[in-house]
Amino acid sequence: MNSFQTSISTISWAFKITWDTNSRLTAGVVATAILRNLLPAALVLVVKSLVNTISETQSSGEQLIWPILPVLMLGLTISIVEVLSRNLSVYFNERLRDEIDIDVSSRILEHAATLDLFYFEDPRFQDIMARARQNTAGHFSQFITRIIDAAANSVQIISLAVILVFIEPFITVIFLLLGLPYMLAHWKLAKLRYQTEHSRTSRRRWTGYYLAQVLDRGAIPETRLLNLAPLFIRKFSALMAGFRNQNQDIYQKGLSIRITFSILSTVGFYAACAWVAYQALQGSLTIGDVVIFLAVAVRLPKSIENVVFAMTNALEDALYISNMMELLAIKPKIVDGFVPVPATRHAGIEIRDLTFTYPGSKQPVLDHLSLTIRPGESLALVGENGAGKSTLVKLITRFYDPDSGSILMDGTDIREFPVRKLHEKISFVFQEFRRFEATAAENIAFGNWLELLDAPGQVEKLAQLAGVDDIISRLPQGFDTPLGRMFGEHTLSEGQWQKLAIARALAKPASLLILDEPSSSLDARAEFELFSRFRDISAGQTSILISHRFSTVSIADRIVVMDSGRIIEMGTHQELMALSGHYASLYDLHQRKLS
Repeated sequence: MNSFQTSISTISWAFKITWDTNSRLTAGVVATAILRNLLPAALVLVVKSLVNTISETQSSGEQLIWPILPVLMLGLTISIVEVLSRNLSVYFNERLRDEIDIDVSSRILEHAATLDLFYFEDPRFQDIMARARQNTAGHFSQFITRIIDAAANSVQIISLAVILVFIEPFITVIFLLLGLPYMLAHWKLAKLRYQTEHSRTSRRRWTGYYLAQVLDRGAIPETRLLNLAPLFIRKFSALMAGFRNQNQDIYQKGLSIRITFSILSTVGFYAACAWVAYQALQGSLTIGDVVIFLAVAVRLPKSIENVVFAMTNALEDALYISNMMELLAIKPKIVDGFVPVPATRHAGIEIRDLTFTYPGSKQPVLDHLSLTIRPGESLALVGENGAGKSTLVKLITRFYDPDSGSILMDGTDIREFPVRKLHEKISFVFQEFRRFEATAAENIAFGNWLELLDAPGQVEKLAQLAGVDDIISRLPQGFDTPLGRMFGEHTLSEGQWQKLAIARALAKPASLLILDEPSSSLDARAEFELFSRFRDISAGQTSILISHRFSTVSIADRIVVMDSGRIIEMGTHQELMALSGHYASLYDLHQRKLS
């Protein structure tokens, strides 16, 4: 489908979205646009009537103003209505733009929230998302306004053309035919602008990346230390210079089109004036006809230009809206089941012949892996980087679906559960945990926000359980202290943030607790304090612990050793040490590093 067809197919979809957003405001925009574009023709007729009435009055030898007062009053009324319609149009458009901004942005966010994690790890999808976020709400509201303006201005052109036809039909045809190549040229230019911007998506993301390396707080220390800022600025400037050069070519094409149309329309206008003046001198036209012709001939090219700009810009906006349609057309591959999730406090997990390969990769991360985790058991996963530990727990949480094999929770394949209900049964402390720009209390309550945002007592108990209550009590406003440097003035150390993340995970009454490197940012004392209470924290829950610290995993009921996506050893710490195998060698290496 070519870009013009894409734009046309977008119109009905966009109008439906706009009508659903606010039908009354949409109707107001349409009505005022049509009204204010019909009134110029009415004013032109009033001017003609006024001129002819004055001429007739003078010819009769009378010098009374009474004959022209009704015409003046009619003109005054039309002018007031035009002013009102113009200002109401601005008001309705501003209101509708705000409504569309909320609705369209919400639709994008709500749809993105349903998509699978692997989409966000795919650079092609990131380009689609970047294009969909490229001021789509602004393009949407502009599209609606412009398409309505184009339709309404077309009404004005038709009404003016009808008047002109009665004076000189041939000239009318010339003016209207002049607008067709002008519109086609502008549409070609609009399509070029869109295609150019579409091709820049990845480079636009690169410019954002280089800016972040120089301006983002987390990147600044290493960027400064390695003196990378000049390099990143140079790369940023090179990309922007490329955009500038492309834009310059587009600007020159636009200038040529506008100059050509302006010259042709100006020449046409004066040629038409000469012809009409000749007709008037021959007595074929009245003075009123000449006046109305001049009024229409001056306004018609501008109206044609307005329609061309409105229509081509609307079609260009439609191309940008198609980016949103492209995003909304992407459907999640992980679909909900309909079986209720078991209400047990401690879930049993059975993994059967599991194989998984990341999209775009050929090497499986998990290779025919099978494992049973007993209800209430504490299981540790160990292995070198890339062994598949984090991938396994992400499959258990159904961030991905396996290529083959299955994962059962209490005897039921997790693909048969509604995804949201499954997630309600799982607490997860991620290795790259979030540091929310919120109060200390909210950072904890987010783990079960529907119940805990207004339950400060329960939040404080969770803070005590995670060992973060003393830290919070020393903050200026305690649990109400805003954390994070983006909007607040106070932040925590890495280890303190991690304790807060653990408290957040404990907020959910989950059947399965997953901790992915939960002590990676803790010092030795904090780690000892956390895991000395590990049994209490995970009491009644099945728990999976991933850690490279062997002093930590030794407290688990059972340890699973992974390598290259397979389980190579399994047992308690004592049993694995007695095997003198892979686990024992890793443990000895760890101990030598500590000594």
